Amino acid sequence: MGRQGLQRLQGKVAIVTGSGRGLGRAIAEKFGQEGALVVSCDLDGGLAGETARAIRNNGGSASAAAADVNHGAQVDALIESAISAHGRIDIVCNNAGILDGFAPLLDTDEALWDRVIGVNLKGAYRVSRAALPHMLRQGSGTFVNIASMAGLVAQAGGLAYTVSKHGMIGLTRQISADYGQQGIRANAICPGSMDTEMSRDFLKDSPEVQAIVNSVPAGRMGRPEEVAELAAYLASDASAFIHGAAIVIDGGWTIR
Repeated sequence: MGRQGLQRLQGKVAIVTGSGRGLGRAIAEKFGQEGALVVSCDLDGGLAGETARAIRNNGGSASAAAADVNHGAQVDALIESAISAHGRIDIVCNNAGILDGFAPLLDTDEALWDRVIGVNLKGAYRVSRAALPHMLRQGSGTFVNIASMAGLVAQAGGLAYTVSKHGMIGLTRQISADYGQQGIRANAICPGSMDTEMSRDFLKDSPEVQAIVNSVPAGRMGRPEEVAELAAYLASDASAFIHGAAIVIDGGWTIR
């Protein structure tokens, strides 16, 4: 199967974290179809490599990197490797994230809190802070941050997850506010329940949550490729006047 797409990202260098599976893999593959040079990053280097091979097999260009966004040295190495290989970074998609089992406050101990905030929010902060100086030097760059509808409303996740996704939207907006006039854009995507392996594993033991998913106006879970399409648009120059937005793609969950 040859490369398909509009080539809206032709020649741009894109880093996608958490791209070994699920939304991250769909986004990385879509970026590759659109002409980007993709750096597929995941905690599991083998999965990152599988995504990169899929992009190359489809006619795109991609490399793989193993990195834990919860460790600063590994994030710095990821960014420096991308600069060394490509000379620039045009797009960062902060997608790496974990769930918290819908744990409320009294069931959220410090270890769970630190792990979820460390990956979902501090990880995005680390990657953004490491990439931003290179974007500023070249006078352009785009962040596409994967938040959640849990970043906008309560009861869509547990305490730590909800706080992390609210924080992701704040991070996104502040980057745009601080650096927008220097050529930097940042936008967030707020997906609802998506048909990914991570979601299926959770929902199979949570019939009450599955019932809520089934009740949304769309009557189904979202597909990763639907989020990937939105991510590609936000990463492209076609969305140049969109700054600091938090765009919901949830099948109508948040309007109920």
